[in-house]
Amino acid sequence: MKQVLNHLKKAEAERRISVLRLEIDYELATLYDAMTEKDTKLKAECKRKLEKLRLEMNRLEV
Repeated sequence: MKQVLNHLKKAEAERRISVLRLEIDYELATLYDAMTEKDTKLKAECKRKLEKLRLEMNRLEV
């Protein structure tokens, strides 16, 4: 039973990692646009979101 639960947790983590990669790609594109437009407020918001996504990705990959 414990092995089944571990397998399910691992599968869920792998699915979340795939979604996180897409979210990170989107935020990087948004950050690029903000940098191009010199939008400091949007740049700061993107960086904050990217940091949050990075921390979650690191937590899941361990």
